[in-house]
Amino acid sequence: MASSSQSGGAGGGGTIASNPRVWIVAGIAVAGVIVLAEVARRRRRWLRGMSGTPPDAGSFCDRFELHPPPQPPPPAARHLLSGLTFAASDNFEVEGYVAGFGNPDWKNTHEAARHTAVAVTMLRKQGATCVGRTIMDELGFGVTGENLHHGTPANPVSPSLVPGGSCSGSAVAVAAQLVDFAIGTDTIGDVRIPASFCGLLCFRPSYGVISTLGTIANSQSLDTIGWFARDPCILHRVGEVLLPTAAGGLKQTRQIVFADDCFQLLKVSNQKTVHAIKNAVQALRGYQPPKHINIGQYICSNVPSLKEFCEPATKLQEGTSALKAISTVMLLLQRYEFKANHEEWVNTVKPKLGLDISTRVLQAVNFAHENIKSLYAVRNELRAALKNLLKDTGILVLPTTAGYPLKRNSKERLSSGFEDRMYKFVGIAALSGCCEVTIPMENLDHHVSLSFVAAHGLDKFLLHTVLDTYSLIQDQVVLASKLETAPVTNVDIDVNASELLKEKGNSAFKRRQWSKAIEFYSEAISLSDTNATYYCNRAAAYLELGRLKQVEGDCDRALLLDRKNVKAYLRRGCAREVTLNYKEALQDFRHALALEPQNKTALAAERRLQKLLK
Repeated sequence: MASSSQSGGAGGGGTIASNPRVWIVAGIAVAGVIVLAEVARRRRRWLRGMSGTPPDAGSFCDRFELHPPPQPPPPAARHLLSGLTFAASDNFEVEGYVAGFGNPDWKNTHEAARHTAVAVTMLRKQGATCVGRTIMDELGFGVTGENLHHGTPANPVSPSLVPGGSCSGSAVAVAAQLVDFAIGTDTIGDVRIPASFCGLLCFRPSYGVISTLGTIANSQSLDTIGWFARDPCILHRVGEVLLPTAAGGLKQTRQIVFADDCFQLLKVSNQKTVHAIKNAVQALRGYQPPKHINIGQYICSNVPSLKEFCEPATKLQEGTSALKAISTVMLLLQRYEFKANHEEWVNTVKPKLGLDISTRVLQAVNFAHENIKSLYAVRNELRAALKNLLKDTGILVLPTTAGYPLKRNSKERLSSGFEDRMYKFVGIAALSGCCEVTIPMENLDHHVSLSFVAAHGLDKFLLHTVLDTYSLIQDQVVLASKLETAPVTNVDIDVNASELLKEKGNSAFKRRQWSKAIEFYSEAISLSDTNATYYCNRAAAYLELGRLKQVEGDCDRALLLDRKNVKAYLRRGCAREVTLNYKEALQDFRHALALEPQNKTALAAERRLQKLLK
């Protein structure tokens, strides 16, 4: 047997043909070669697309490690940020290093810092490790994230698109999971825009509540220190470290206010977006029914100093004109203060700048305005107007930006129209100094991000709101993306016909003809698919037949259309209880009780499930 095996391994084809194991091995080898070749081909194509992007996605300009102090032994509390890593934008000073401010000429004409920025020190004291500084648009200008000298960090969400600026490197480092969170300065959207483009959470605190000592100023009346994160819990923990204790904590109630005019300016349908927020909010206790407002009209009526900067407009256009005027005042204030800070350096050094940045810097150093006080008057009036609107429990909801990411190296980046769209919404919080959080809408197209804005000083209140709503919002987005929005072909849909079918379904249900009832309800839905009652009634018939998946599906659709539909919560809760999903069932029954505290079915179910979960 041994000699036969040896001769077969060395010699003729007949032996191989008679050994099926050899064919299997040979087949696997060939398949492996094909797979490796395909992997290599795709990697070459990816590398060509990335144009030589380094392993860190081109996000870092300086790499170093600043370790935190040792964790004190028990019973001392564990550091809030223990084990987390972070990066800082290139305008944060670090002792012994020269901050580049996004430009080599700046770095070559300045000395190493003698102290580390206050924010970096605070984060390290609570256990976080700083692993480097990240690329930013030169001198803190720009919205695309492209840098003439360092290149453009690669947007991990969409590599063909720009990452947004000016804190592009910090956003990319978080999105690429190179760090747990990152910090940057937000002057006119420098944190919020890249967060929106890269699908991240970010927080822009109220003006003045976090020390900017140790950062290079662009415009000191607008500069704030913001941060990026992928996880709302980490976003919140960073806030616990950086924000003062008195920065607006928990509130008993909250009031969501939708800026309808801002959503109307989006280039994509906002129906799913608004539905997702409404449904998430209405599922929580302590939230008042949402309100709607034309924020542009409100600003126009309540910020009298803004009229000097508004373009001529009709009554209908006043709101849009006011939003444009807000961004105009914001940019004028930035230019005035940048000139005061850096005019001498620019004129002396004559730095090499990218085309877009050069244009902005020249506009700043050549800035001349007769009445500077009017810029600060608008800022103060806008803050007071938003405080009066939102008070201590209000949250203004609007899109983060009215524009969407450009392609890398796109000529459109030079257009004033693109910048106008960027600045329309970010200017509200930037000029007023209010706090704002950016929330990515992961399952919607077109890089839609939402912003929640609260009155100045209510930073922790806003961060708690994100913790409460984030998972629910994302769940609602998933549900919204599953619902197909059919084009309306006839605006005069026969509502009476669908109602008649519903009544027929109800009659069949009473006669215990469950399948017949389902047929009638389905026909009603085919005529009018935006009526929550039709889905809810069909769910009841499915429940009688024990078709539990269909029950959940119909209840999901009913609640997407009407978050206060008590019957949908009850029926979905029953289906979940039957399938032994007790925790989810209990949650549904409690939602029903929040809407109808005396509902006997929900009360009995709550008691029953609490016993089962003990």
